[in-house]
Amino acid sequence: MRIIKAETAGFCFGVDRAVNTAREVLKSGKKCCSLGEIIHNSHVTAELEKQGLRIINSPDEAREGETVIIRAHGVSPDVIGSLNSRGAEICDATCPFVAKIHDIVSENTSHDVPALIAGDENHPEVIGIRGCCKGRSFVFSSADECKKIIENNAKLFQNGIIAVSQTTFSENEWKKSKEIIKFLCTNSKIFDTICCATRKRQEEAESLSKQCDAVIVIGGRHSSNTVKLKNVCLSNCDTFLVERADELKNIDFSTYASVGVTAGASTPAVIIKEVLSAMSEIIKETENTVVEEVPSAAASVDGENLSDLLDESLSDDSVIECTVENITPTEIQVDIPKNHILGGLTGIVPNEEYSNDPAADPSKEVKIGDTLTLIIMKKNDADGTVLLSKKRADAIKSWGDILEGKEDGRIIEGVVTEVIKGGVLVAAKGSVVFIPASQATEHKGDSLEALLKKNVEFRIIEADPRKKRAVGSIRSVIAEKKQAAAEAFWASAEEGKSYNGIVKSLTNYGAFVDIGGVDGMVHISEMSWKRIKHPSEIFEVGQEVVVYIKSLDRENKKISLGYRKDEDNPWVILQNTYPVGSVIEAEIVGLTEFGAFARVIPGIDGLIHISQIANHRVDKPGDELSIGQKVTCKITAVDYDKKRVSLSIRALLDPEEDVEEADEEPEVVDGENDIAVESEPVEEAAEEAAEEPAEEAAPAEDSADAE
Repeated sequence: MRIIKAETAGFCFGVDRAVNTAREVLKSGKKCCSLGEIIHNSHVTAELEKQGLRIINSPDEAREGETVIIRAHGVSPDVIGSLNSRGAEICDATCPFVAKIHDIVSENTSHDVPALIAGDENHPEVIGIRGCCKGRSFVFSSADECKKIIENNAKLFQNGIIAVSQTTFSENEWKKSKEIIKFLCTNSKIFDTICCATRKRQEEAESLSKQCDAVIVIGGRHSSNTVKLKNVCLSNCDTFLVERADELKNIDFSTYASVGVTAGASTPAVIIKEVLSAMSEIIKETENTVVEEVPSAAASVDGENLSDLLDESLSDDSVIECTVENITPTEIQVDIPKNHILGGLTGIVPNEEYSNDPAADPSKEVKIGDTLTLIIMKKNDADGTVLLSKKRADAIKSWGDILEGKEDGRIIEGVVTEVIKGGVLVAAKGSVVFIPASQATEHKGDSLEALLKKNVEFRIIEADPRKKRAVGSIRSVIAEKKQAAAEAFWASAEEGKSYNGIVKSLTNYGAFVDIGGVDGMVHISEMSWKRIKHPSEIFEVGQEVVVYIKSLDRENKKISLGYRKDEDNPWVILQNTYPVGSVIEAEIVGLTEFGAFARVIPGIDGLIHISQIANHRVDKPGDELSIGQKVTCKITAVDYDKKRVSLSIRALLDPEEDVEEADEEPEVVDGENDIAVESEPVEEAAEEAAEEPAEEAAPAEDSADAE
């Protein structure tokens, strides 16, 4: 018989967070109590009570000096107020997904807009949600019930309604309910608030129940999500809900060829492991087990097959404890106990037999006097030595951990030692595990070579005790962590929030950045205050960057990110650093018929009108100025709306009599020798020049004016 375990069985993000919060408070030595059971699991509840956690049912039961833990289900504002009035210290472990529902109903309900809540009206989560509503609320447990509520309150719902669901509500029932709400209430607002982990569990449970002859659901009988998992499976195969392993004895497994195992979000890993171990024992007793062949995970060690070495029949004296006598660059010399059959001989552990981890250094990890557990490989009577192996002893000892890892799905750490055809080999706790290429990386086609010598985390997905073969999956651990990170992100994400991210890829229009389990895009226009032609001018793949959320599309799970900062805006810098009247040194970057453009600061060019270049008449700006020339000028005007800066060299020069005009014959006016000089007022000239296109003056990519 095959046993197939669901991938996401056990604690969800919110439950794990609440339990760990309670443990941390207890560890700190504070007196604490929880308002109701932390989770619906008697095993965990009993464990926390032994550590000192007291369970209360109302705020009035809280004692002076106690810390009150709000469980993952959350509570209403009235309860929080009651605790505050008693001066209680509150530790809020409400699941972020539940807290989000509180915000939704609080912001969208009113005296005229009631709430429809899908769930169990007696469940503490639903009670807390109702307490956050600002108007009336109605709870339904099925699509039919939802329809009746709407039909019976048609007048009340005329001004609109909002609809949410308990985080553990049935996905199928919620879909039916949404269709009814949309049809009967055209002015409704519907929020999908079923937890992602719940949705995935129910989908896995349904798939598991379709491919197995029976399914075991592990969890508390009072746990909402556990009961729903059972109901999902019941429609496809025989389904049994058990709280502990001893309940399995009442189930006859002899007629099933395959049995699936899943667990509710409140079921700890130790209970899952206990049930799986008990099932394995039952299967052995019935002798009705079918073991599927899996790819060999044995490694090649000095031309020998590791699994063959582990399968050799060892005598009682094959495994011995020896004391380190000496360490050389190539081997470890040990003292074999005198009472052993080989006592008196010198034990040799070659460096290649020390560890499966190629990075291990015996000279740094072992010292004289240490005791090592070793396996006898070969005796050499001629020179009185015994060849011993530590890595093979470690492999035998750790095989039990590998088998337990297969049963309880624990995460195992190891080092990738070799890339072979079809995958990689990982050394972990003395054993070698094969990771197929399809399970070695996050994405198909990712380089296996990049994993070589790297520390990795994986799960055992197949193990054959008789052949000492194990197959693992790195991808499943990556996917789970990414899913958990994504759930945590969407539970707390908000516009304007900053994140440390890593650039994953570049396109012509932007860069995709991993901000912790989810990817967002920085558009090319949000990378720099100056115009750039390609994102590679700012970013490179693998670069660590600080970005912030510009906008969120929760429905389509899209995130727009920003990178450039307001304080780097050249116009902000100009305003703060160079007010009108400032004297600056600028570089000439462009010449036109009506003047010259000079670089004020990077990203901003100002115009020196032809009338402001010198204190005498200038026919062409090029006669006085050249590209690249540094000039001292004065900022005479700034138009922040139109992004224009006016500069003047003339304003800093001493007035001189214009030689050209002095040589001209004076014009006689009314018989008097008055001189009439035809000149253009500075203000009019500057205004006229400002109308000229900036593109003619300076390259577009360097000029904020041009942009």
